[in-house]
Amino acid sequence: MLKVVILGFGFMGKTHTGNLLKNPHAQLVAIVDKNTENIQKNLNEESGNFSTDSFSEEELSKVNIYNGFAECLKIEKPDACVIAVHTNLHVEMAKLAIGSGCHVFLEKPFTLNIEEGQKLIDLARAKNKILMIGHVVRFMPAYLKLKTWINTNEFGKLEFLSLSRFSGVPAWGQWKDKQKDFGSSGGALFDLVIHDIDFAQWVCGIPDEISASCLPGKLSNHDYVSAIWNYRNKKLHVKIEGGNTFHTAYPFHASFSARFENASVLYYPKDPENIIVTTDTETTLIPAGDANDGFSGELDYFINCIAEDKQPEKCTPESALESIRICYRHLK
Repeated sequence: MLKVVILGFGFMGKTHTGNLLKNPHAQLVAIVDKNTENIQKNLNEESGNFSTDSFSEEELSKVNIYNGFAECLKIEKPDACVIAVHTNLHVEMAKLAIGSGCHVFLEKPFTLNIEEGQKLIDLARAKNKILMIGHVVRFMPAYLKLKTWINTNEFGKLEFLSLSRFSGVPAWGQWKDKQKDFGSSGGALFDLVIHDIDFAQWVCGIPDEISASCLPGKLSNHDYVSAIWNYRNKKLHVKIEGGNTFHTAYPFHASFSARFENASVLYYPKDPENIIVTTDTETTLIPAGDANDGFSGELDYFINCIAEDKQPEKCTPESALESIRICYRHLK
């Protein structure tokens, strides 16, 4: 039974709390938030782009609460930490956790500083600790089915892939403060669209060329992104579009379309339970699964890697850092 601590109790911290409380191989021993009153407040408050599984106040009462991370690490001596704070604290908090002997699950985006990210990877390797970045789309059932079709050529070779992801400008938790600290979160490019950038480089590889346009919003100068990736040798193009320039109440939605040699597929908000597969003459519905399973799936995988003493092959920190490098290529 692994002892786990969560740092940060915003939308993602709350999501990870619910999944850890249900995990039979982990014991959530503590939650850390600099404002401990936020923990009780956020327990019953809707936040984030969409709903995830909830948990009871009684379940939370069994978990110790701290407002200082260093104190928590010293007292609890956890095996692992789940870090879900704002981007500009990622490296600092992860270094503290790894230095205390903990494995680290770090929410995306990894970091906005490539050099700092590499140093953190080197530290984790030197300490023989697992560092995993929370790119949840890699664990969502619909996207896993798409990856399988790409890998197996079930419908022939992939010729064109389109990925999109939109939301209103976030205003829950500390996001309003981040509007005053313009650019510090990385904006939609690094915090939202990165989901599709990471997935695309995972399944298609690093593109030869990127042609991109960005527009400013309330969080950064790149809160809307429209890009075409070109793979010369594969004769493949990938389109990525997304952002959070819309008003806050605008509903979150993500989708993908793919043209293979012998079929086209579509996954979109109007029918989130199915992936639509079409040929020139037929339409087939393939169950898409529950996207929320991605959140429990990534933590299960992290915990299994610790238990089996193996590095996370499915989502290495090197790959996550490559996604940050690719994000920067959209700004050139």
